[in-house]
Amino acid sequence: MRCAGARHMKRERLALAATVLGSSMAFIDGSVVNIALPAIQRELAVGTAGLAAMQWVVNAYLLALGSLVLIGGALGDRYGRRRIFLAGIALFTLASAACGLAPSAGALIGARALQGVGAALLVPSSLAIIGAVFGGEARGKAIGTWAAWASITAAAGPVLGGWLVDQWSWRAIFFVNLPLGAATAWLALAAVPDSRDTEAPPQLDWLGAGLVAAGLGALTWGLTLAPERGWGAASVWGALAAGAVLLAAFVVSQAKGRAPMMPLSLFRSRDFTGANLVT
Repeated sequence: MRCAGARHMKRERLALAATVLGSSMAFIDGSVVNIALPAIQRELAVGTAGLAAMQWVVNAYLLALGSLVLIGGALGDRYGRRRIFLAGIALFTLASAACGLAPSAGALIGARALQGVGAALLVPSSLAIIGAVFGGEARGKAIGTWAAWASITAAAGPVLGGWLVDQWSWRAIFFVNLPLGAATAWLALAAVPDSRDTEAPPQLDWLGAGLVAAGLGALTWGLTLAPERGWGAASVWGALAAGAVLLAAFVVSQAKGRAPMMPLSLFRSRDFTGANLVT
């Protein structure tokens, strides 16, 4: 009994390590690129007219992640959280390699968008895995550990990016994800049990998925425009207002739908609400 308990605790720790490492890669890559933009601009020969394109190296990732993160969680509930987590890790890692090998700004922006899609699959799945692996007080502590590392890694992104650019090249900020992605996949295969929401409808709520993707995308777009154009710009407020209207329509669709993508009762859970505020 004691050996079985020790093995169970070891699997829990390894599963937590997989979720923390995977989500940390996603959060780091949301901020690590900013410091490397001047080096990217120089090497890819993007002139002053291409400064807007350089900003899209950041925006493409954030838009893909922000608009698809709830859909990623819904896919994990239906088709298996470990499966979707591993798919996210695989896509994120391959897209990181494509970013590091990108010969042009356009190729880099496209690869960054694919990175964001991978992150949108792995981040919500990592939280759901914690909920499935841990119970009681241990679940709250595990979510707290996950959230703490999310904050630390997001803040450390620019520091890490600056060091990698100084020591090697801007391409290193993407290539570093390859061994990290491989380690995360190994941990997930070794320690993460597959789980899913047995009460989730077999078919995805496509109306809800479209509304939430468009709503979160519009909000993310407004937030990315604000530093450049100012909070008073009509384009910023228009995007934010459109996002709010679309998300309100999403809430109505979930309240009235027979097979909602995200039952509103989930928001009564403090763990669920707090973790989603972090993401």
